[in-house]
Amino acid sequence: MESAQDRVRAAYRRIAEVDRPEVWIALRAEEEVRAEAAEVDERRAAGEALPLAGRLLAVKGNIDVAGLETTAGCPSYAYAPREDAPAVRALRAAGAIVLGSTNMDQFATGLVGTRSPYGAVRNAVTPERVSGGSSSGSAVAVALGLVDVALGTDTAGSGRVPAAFNGIVGVKPTRGLVSTRGVVPACASLDCVSVFARTLPEARRAMALLASCEAPPRRPGPWRVAVAARAQLGEMDAGWAAAYEAAADRLAAAGAELRTLDLTPFTRAAALLYEGAFVAERWSAVGEFIEAHRDAPDLDPTVAAVITAARDLPAHRLFTDQRRLAALRTEAMARLGDADALLLPTAPGHPTLAEVAADPLGANARLGRFTNSANLLDLCAVAVPAGTVEGRPFGVMLLGPAHTDDRIADVAALLEPPLRVAVVGAHLSGQPLNHQLVALGGRLTATTNTAPAYRLYALDTEPAKPGLVRTEKGGAAVEAEVWELTAAGLGALTAALPRPMALGSVELADGTSCPGFLCEPSALDSAEDITAYGGWRAYLADRSGA
Repeated sequence: MESAQDRVRAAYRRIAEVDRPEVWIALRAEEEVRAEAAEVDERRAAGEALPLAGRLLAVKGNIDVAGLETTAGCPSYAYAPREDAPAVRALRAAGAIVLGSTNMDQFATGLVGTRSPYGAVRNAVTPERVSGGSSSGSAVAVALGLVDVALGTDTAGSGRVPAAFNGIVGVKPTRGLVSTRGVVPACASLDCVSVFARTLPEARRAMALLASCEAPPRRPGPWRVAVAARAQLGEMDAGWAAAYEAAADRLAAAGAELRTLDLTPFTRAAALLYEGAFVAERWSAVGEFIEAHRDAPDLDPTVAAVITAARDLPAHRLFTDQRRLAALRTEAMARLGDADALLLPTAPGHPTLAEVAADPLGANARLGRFTNSANLLDLCAVAVPAGTVEGRPFGVMLLGPAHTDDRIADVAALLEPPLRVAVVGAHLSGQPLNHQLVALGGRLTATTNTAPAYRLYALDTEPAKPGLVRTEKGGAAVEAEVWELTAAGLGALTAALPRPMALGSVELADGTSCPGFLCEPSALDSAEDITAYGGWRAYLADRSGA
């Protein structure tokens, strides 16, 4: 297993290689981080359970990290926290190692990733386009492979829009499920700490350490997913509506039951976030600081204008908007009905840096069309990649009622590109453990052979199973099946593997390789070499006299 110190060294080489200084507000010195990594390696060697041992973590600049200034994207606002925010502390306790704090739209006000005195954060895939905000640096750090996991925040979509634009996963939990102590507030009643990762299992593993959520029981049957009619999606970038419908088709092909939903209460609630009185909470968070520092050169003028405009909103407007929101929430939940999740595009389009510079408010407002309502309506959400349009990442999100976080993540897993796994023994079709693959949603895609580089042994196990071992000399081709599983399914299968079985790379007859079941050589001392049979089923047939 790669040591935490090796992973840190590789990360700093990667940081130098990509040369994206705008990703970071503060990057810790490599020597300091390597010393922390050495402690993690020692703890793991001593037998301590560290589910994130050596995983590299970036933290949005409005979340406290002891030893780093918390700036919220504004240097003159900076303060030195005395301790980690609870979310940071939980991941560090599990073995994660913080590399630094990341750039962001100042005071978490924006969905573009350009409103920062530290520079606009360019997209990881197409640098002439925005990265998405406000958790811009965290998302790009993950997408570029600088870190494994990053923390962001999400009030209006900041944990989801950057995920969509950079082709990664963003998880926004149910409001209040993860502590926001140690987070500079944007709208304190709506803020959530979010998680970014390159895969859904990685994101879920990190989120599970921050909050445990069990979905309420539901009737058995296929997942029920609500979708929007194309006419209700509004104006979108070319090809994006078709990409959304293709994602819905993939869910249906995976067995989900789709039903069309009237999106009106969701879009009307989304408009309330900035057009209504709820924006006044942004003034209560940092308005006095902005008022006292209007001439500060590091204050972003667009952010200052948005927050200052909320100062004089009359109190009666807030009560009126709260009543409107309560009615919209009731209507939205009625529209959702017994659906497990609502599938929506994460954003309606992906602007260039130049387009945002030309119309900063209009471009930003457009990006929140589908995301703004989630926290107002008390929904949880997960944003996942759903292919590309003209070579650029396209993403969708699954939303569900509060405390159905795990459920919507299970639905989102159906959209992940399937992974191949090669089996040669008890997991073959018709064999005793094949049901495990089927139960995890596995699909048989090919019956083939391994490359002629393996030997097969009959192990003394119950149920009987073979052991496949690669050899430099004297190898032969062995019958194999290739199955497709989701990443989560393969992870569950791997976690349940008993010794001496292990997951490794298996080379197939066509020259490709995929994960497959191999055997530890130590288990072969008393095992029978059955390579000459050409496969497990042929060996079993000979033993039974068939």
